[in-house]
Amino acid sequence: MKERSGRLKAIRKLIKANKIESQEKLLNLLTEEGFEVTQATLSRDLKLLKVGKIADGRDGYVYTLPTEEERQESDRLFAQDFLRGYISIEYSGNIVVIKTFPGHASPVCNALDCMNFDEILGTVAGENCLFACLREGVSGAAFLKKLKEKIPELDTL
Repeated sequence: MKERSGRLKAIRKLIKANKIESQEKLLNLLTEEGFEVTQATLSRDLKLLKVGKIADGRDGYVYTLPTEEERQESDRLFAQDFLRGYISIEYSGNIVVIKTFPGHASPVCNALDCMNFDEILGTVAGENCLFACLREGVSGAAFLKKLKEKIPELDTL
C-alpha cells in the first residue's frame, strides 16, 4: 500500500510538471522515478486519481488532474449513489456485506470503488448485495468509521 501511495503522489507531480500526452510517456517518466508499473496498474491509478485529458491548444490532448471542487462534486455524487441503493451494512472479520435494493448492488459497488478507500482490497457485486474484502489488519468497524467520514448522512439512516 505504501508503494501505491508513493506512486500516486509521483503521478500527480509528473502530471502537474509535464505535458503528458500518453500513458506510454507517463510510464517512462514513472520508470525514471524508480517505479515499476504495468500499463494496467497505471490505468487503474489514473482512474483512481480521476485524471482526464484536455486539449493542448494544438492538435493533441494532455493529462490533467481534477480541481478540488470537481473532486468534491464527484465524491458527493458517489455518496448519493451509495445512499440511494444500500439497505444495510454488516461485517465479520475483514469481510463487509452491504445489502442493497434489487438491482442496486452494482451502482453501490461502483460508488464504493470510486470513493477510493485504501481499506478495501476488492469488491464483488451481486444482484442485491455486495461484498468488500478489507486489507489485512483493517476491521469492519474501522472501515465503517471511514465510510461515515466520507458519507456523514450514513449516521442518520
